[in-house]
Amino acid sequence: MFAIEYYIGLILIGIVAGFASGLLGVGGGFLIVPFQYFLLKYIGLSSDLAMLISLGTSLAIIIPTASSGAYKHAQKLDNIIEPGIKLGIFGIIGSFCGGFVASMLPSNILEIIFGVLLLFIAIRNIISKDKKENKAKFDFNFITIMLTGLFVGFFSGLLGIGGGIFLIVILTMLLGFPMIRAIGTSSVFISLTAIGGTISYIISGWGVNTFPFSLGYVSIINFILIACFSVPLAQIGAKYAHKLPEKRLKQVFGFVVLYIALKMLGILP
Repeated sequence: MFAIEYYIGLILIGIVAGFASGLLGVGGGFLIVPFQYFLLKYIGLSSDLAMLISLGTSLAIIIPTASSGAYKHAQKLDNIIEPGIKLGIFGIIGSFCGGFVASMLPSNILEIIFGVLLLFIAIRNIISKDKKENKAKFDFNFITIMLTGLFVGFFSGLLGIGGGIFLIVILTMLLGFPMIRAIGTSSVFISLTAIGGTISYIISGWGVNTFPFSLGYVSIINFILIACFSVPLAQIGAKYAHKLPEKRLKQVFGFVVLYIALKMLGILP
């Protein structure tokens, strides 16, 4: 049905996004969304349909991918499951709402929002100083858990990402989490949050999406091929996350996100 290079592209997305998910605790959506979008446009889909399929399918892929990375992190960290679940409960609600809002927005608006937010996060991580301790500016209580979960969850559903790129910044900069614990907690959060967004994209795209073999805006072909490679690669990425120094993780995280931001904003070809 599709050219062979399309399937090869999906496999490559799974490999790269899976490794990044485990290494950086970000779910891989910030790679899965733009790469799928470019690939779907390459085979002739309209921008609006390509964007919505990329967003919905990305969230579906993130569920098993992030869960794989979270499992690996939980083997080495014993303080990530509880905060991840608490945040994830509110994240599911926010992601569900964000998914429906995305289905009503034009693709160029989503591209700009996606690019600007990624650009901000990339710059903050690249220029961040190497501190021995992270001082919490706010307590990790019910209010901060609820607000953080809803806020990050909403943008997760809106942009088809796990939300880790936002959550890690909040956990490290505002709530005083060490980077490696923030990455582990984020992996748990993402695996839950993506559920709400996936459901909303299935519902909003039901009977509307004309792309073959899809559930709403979730492409079954894309899901299977990408997930088959992203799930095992997430565990490998998580393994390496525990071997790299915190400052280096922040720099890698920042530069990768910077590249995607410039690509989505059209600054890079």
